[in-house]
Parts: sequence; structure tokens; C-alpha cells
Amino acid sequence: MITGSSIADNWKVDTGSGIVRAFDVRTGKLRWTWDPIPWAKETKPRTGAGNAWSTLSVDSEHDLVFIPTGSAAPDYFGGIRKGDNKWANSVVALRASTGEFVWGFQVVHHDLWDYDVASQPTLFAWKDGTPAVAINTKMGHVFVLNRLTGAPLLPVEERPVPQSDIAGEQSWPTQPFSTISLVPEKFEASDAWGPTPEDVKWCQEKIKSSRSEGIFTPPSLQGTAVVPGNVGGVNWGSAAYDPQRHLMIVNTNRLVAWVKLIPRDKFDAETNKQQDNRIYGEFAGQEPSAYGLYRTFIFSPSGLPCNAPPWGTTEAVDLFTGKKVWDVPLGTLIPGQQTGSVNLGGPMATGGGLVFTSATIAPVLRAFDSETGKELWSYELPAGGQATPMTYTFNGKQYLVIAAGGHGKLGSKQGDYVIAFTLP
Repeated sequence: MITGSSIADNWKVDTGSGIVRAFDVRTGKLRWTWDPIPWAKETKPRTGAGNAWSTLSVDSEHDLVFIPTGSAAPDYFGGIRKGDNKWANSVVALRASTGEFVWGFQVVHHDLWDYDVASQPTLFAWKDGTPAVAINTKMGHVFVLNRLTGAPLLPVEERPVPQSDIAGEQSWPTQPFSTISLVPEKFEASDAWGPTPEDVKWCQEKIKSSRSEGIFTPPSLQGTAVVPGNVGGVNWGSAAYDPQRHLMIVNTNRLVAWVKLIPRDKFDAETNKQQDNRIYGEFAGQEPSAYGLYRTFIFSPSGLPCNAPPWGTTEAVDLFTGKKVWDVPLGTLIPGQQTGSVNLGGPMATGGGLVFTSATIAPVLRAFDSETGKELWSYELPAGGQATPMTYTFNGKQYLVIAAGGHGKLGSKQGDYVIAFTLP
């Protein structure tokens, strides 16, 4: 049994080590450990996290386990953890039986945006039969690699990105960009959206007063628009794969986050200020680094996102070509309109050519046609379906099951249900 760990990586620097552990299931004995960021032992204070909090994948035939890792602590200031911070924000292949490092691929160098690898690595067979792995990211970048070597099967390019203006910070000069990009990567004042002219004006002014130079714009003292935001792109719902059509299906979020660094001597005063209760926001100490943090999402006074819909989608990508096949709004935030919804939870593909997913704020389970993305069926759940559906057969009949428990931060209806479906 191979397991990662749950570590809060935003509140302080030395927040615990993200060790991955393997246990013998028959005896309970520890077989091996792997430290994703061994260099952290040399930082002062010692850096933590880099942990594997999402779902691992195993290729038993080739004795490999694929570890998706999060960011090193703290999330939004890297002055203590200089360098590219390998192997945080990566997928790493280890020898499953021994924990020996085989290869690694870092999706973000020196992360300053909370861009953990939150999705389970997707194992599939490439068009010539080569064992392959697809890595989904919060940026919406999908990296398709040789499963045995880590070499890209679809092109990856290192490109220059905006640099930090924060004292003591050394942001990385380039970031990897993939052939597949699922969500918008910039947000300017001219892109502002709102249901009223007043909302549009508010959004425009917010962007004009912030740093907003596209994806990988570093955090700043005046505030930075982070696009995509820290919920994705693709989050822990991960991807489904249809081998018959070589389609990867994912749920995406398309929200713009707003991040502001707060000098240490001003942090307490900022946290004591009255905050606007209409907008979810979060303070993080990042102690004892030079800066604390405030982060939220850019919503106008109407309570809707400042960027134009769709705000959540289900998408299908041909992994052999990297081309998007279809992209449809998932749920809605405005009744009667196809706006898409903020979502947490994943899709599942079946051999019968269907995609099932829930994930949205509204507690609805949906079925889509795998080839076209057309919605074929829906059912209202008793609580939010912030989970990935599963399927199984029993006595010759196929069942579909989803856990409907809701999600506190998402604000969906909470409950304690497992719902099963089948055809007559």
C-alpha cells in the first residue's frame, strides 16, 4: 500500500514533510519512503509540504507508481525556497517495489500560485501501443508523456513568463507549456463581464489596479489576477478516459483568482479589517516568511464572476492528436442560461459511449454523449455530487454509483448519501 499525506501548505513555512510511504499489507511494516523535496532540509527555516495529497496511479506490469505532488510551503512566496523546487508540482515515477526514483516531470517551476498537481495521472496506451501517461493540471495544461521514460509524446515548450517585483523573491524565468491547453490563460480589463454596466465597470477597475499579465503573473503587493485560479483548470476530480475513442474527458473551472501579498508588519492589521462577506476570501500567515497572504476570486458586486461564462465545462480531448473534440458548459449559476458552474468532482466514461458527472454547485448528476458532448439525461441528487461516479456489474446488470455529500467551500447542499442507478 502506497500513500501520500495531507499537509496544510499555506499557513507556515515549516509545515511538515511530504514523505510518501509504502507498507506491506500483510505485516504492516514500512517497506520504503520517498521525500519529494529533500533539498528542503537545507532551507532556513526548513520548508515543508511538496506532498502527494491527490490520488496516485499504479502500473503493476512495469512496477511503477506515479506520484502527483503539491507545492512547497508556503504557496505564494518562495524567497526561502529558492530554485525550481524539484520535485514539488510534479508527477514522479517510482519503482513501486522499492521506491527508487525512475523519472520526474515538473509542471510548474518554483510555484507561486498554488498550482498543485491535484489530478490523478491518467494511464493509457499511445497510438503505437507505447505505455503513456496524461498529466492534468490546475493551469489547464495537459502533458502527455511516455509512461516508462517521462519523455513528452506531445510537444512541450519552455516559455518566458512575467517576473516578480517582490523583494527577496526570485521567480523562475520560464514555465513549461503543453500542446493541450483547456482553459483561458489571460484576463484584461477589456475582458470584464457583468450582468449590469455597474458590474462591468467594477470589474474593469479591479483589473486596472492589479497585476494581470496572463498566466504565471506573480503575486504582488497591489494584488494580482491569477488566471486560471487555484481551483483549476482541472482539480482533484481528475480525468476519465475512453480507450475506444482515445478521448480524455475532464471537468474544468474557469475562474480568475486575486492574490495579494501583505508585508509581515501589516498582516495583523489587514486580517482585523472588516471583510466583504459576499465574497469568499482567505488569509494565510505563511509564517515566518516576510509576507502573509490574502486570496479570493474576482466576483463583481452582483456575486457573479468578472470573467465571461462559461465558468465550468466538461471537455473531451483526443489524446492522440491533442485536439479538443467538444467543450460544453457544465451546469449553471444563472437559471435558464448555459453559464457553466464552479465545480469540484470528476467525470466517468463508459464503454457504452456515455460520460457521467455531477460536481456542480447544484446537486445534479448528468449523462453526456461521449462523441458529441450532448446532454442525454439528468437527475437531481439529494446533496451535492462533489465526487467522481463509479460503475460496476453485478449478476449481469450494470450499476452507476455516486457519493452525494456536498462541499463546504463550494457552498453546495451537504448530506450523507450514496446513490445507485441502473436500467430496467
